[in-house]
Amino acid sequence: MIFRRKLYDKMLEWKKDWGGKYALLVKGARRVGKSTLVEEFANKEYRSHILIDFSMASKQIDEVFEDYMNLDYFFLQLQTIFNVKLYERESVIVFDEVQFKPRARQAIKHLVKDGRYDYIETGSLISIRKNVENILIPSEEMSLTLYPMDWEEFYWATGNNIAPEQIRQAFEMKRAMGEATHRKWMREMRLYMLVGGMPQAVSAYISNNNLQEVDRVKRQIVELYLTDFNKIDPSGSASKMFKHIPAQLSGNSSRFMVESALGEKKTSNTDTIVFEMNESMVVNLAHHANDPNVGLGLNGSLDTYKMFVADTGLFVTLAFWDKSFTENTVYKKLLSDKLEANLGYVYENLIAQMLRTSGNELYYYTFPTGNGNKNYEIDFLLSRGNKIVPIEIKSSGYRTHKSLDVFCEKYSSRIGDRILLYTKDYYHDGQTLCLPIYYTGLL
Repeated sequence: MIFRRKLYDKMLEWKKDWGGKYALLVKGARRVGKSTLVEEFANKEYRSHILIDFSMASKQIDEVFEDYMNLDYFFLQLQTIFNVKLYERESVIVFDEVQFKPRARQAIKHLVKDGRYDYIETGSLISIRKNVENILIPSEEMSLTLYPMDWEEFYWATGNNIAPEQIRQAFEMKRAMGEATHRKWMREMRLYMLVGGMPQAVSAYISNNNLQEVDRVKRQIVELYLTDFNKIDPSGSASKMFKHIPAQLSGNSSRFMVESALGEKKTSNTDTIVFEMNESMVVNLAHHANDPNVGLGLNGSLDTYKMFVADTGLFVTLAFWDKSFTENTVYKKLLSDKLEANLGYVYENLIAQMLRTSGNELYYYTFPTGNGNKNYEIDFLLSRGNKIVPIEIKSSGYRTHKSLDVFCEKYSSRIGDRILLYTKDYYHDGQTLCLPIYYTGLL
């Protein structure tokens, strides 16, 4: 299935403003739909195109890229092999899965300078970085990131083009929409949580209307990611940490406990492994803000962080990895709107995903209570202008927000909006905006 993706519009901007001057690298985790999106773009926006999939390129293609100094001959070979005529400034050449052919990426510098055609590359970021040690990285390259489908893209895929605009309008009006409308939007949001935004999972849902089939697809993707992690880290630490994410979040830990995930102390290589996991875009990291102020990136701790799964649909499957689908209580409880408080970490992962997909870096903050026995926690911090926006999450309808109140009193001069994200309709509780979770992507 071909789905409407927001990145398409950004690709159009690149073609209009930068095509012929820079190649475009579309990066992202595996299975988020990079190849499908780029091929659709090439089909619709160009007179002709050549797509070279380097994950399965023939020896003949490999030989073409061994010598590209004579570009007339180089292009003649490509047109002959693919039986496609290229038109100057009207054709694009796609390097799909470019991480498998580093020399092709290196050639971008010369190809762009030649100026005859446009160039689009796709690749998994971690694989790209692993295969550039002996090549010159082209400066003539712009990049865009494709994430799993966000809530609006999910609505579009399921044929609902009206709800996203209604939700945007309601958010701008900042008023309660009424119980019936709110229940409908929350029901659709819970479905998005279960299916997730991986195009294959969304396609399985649309085709079968069966969450067991969706779960089977998601398990295949998780298996793929675990295999990838074992390739970049043969010790198995990366895959262990990935599989331990649900347990860490359900335990309400104030940071990701590497020792707990691995069953042993951190090694000198652990930080590198976590960096590579983050680069893979399979996970989202939220760093602790040592000083909660604007310029959060300047005060983020490299050593203290929380780890989330980049797609909440995969997170739900991973949380019950050792159980069959029929035993997965999250599916049943979310569908019936009976998610227990101790399963609220599913919402936390969802909100992390929605904030990250809408362009926010993730930060959080903890500080001790008066008695010192536990910590207050601000689940996420956003920087807006010269103020910060603290966010507290409630997986229920309760409007209590002690951590938010104490934090805002402590740092009153720094605070802009103060937000509680929860499962009920819009409510203005004094200075606190209590917002339904489906508004997260609009913050």
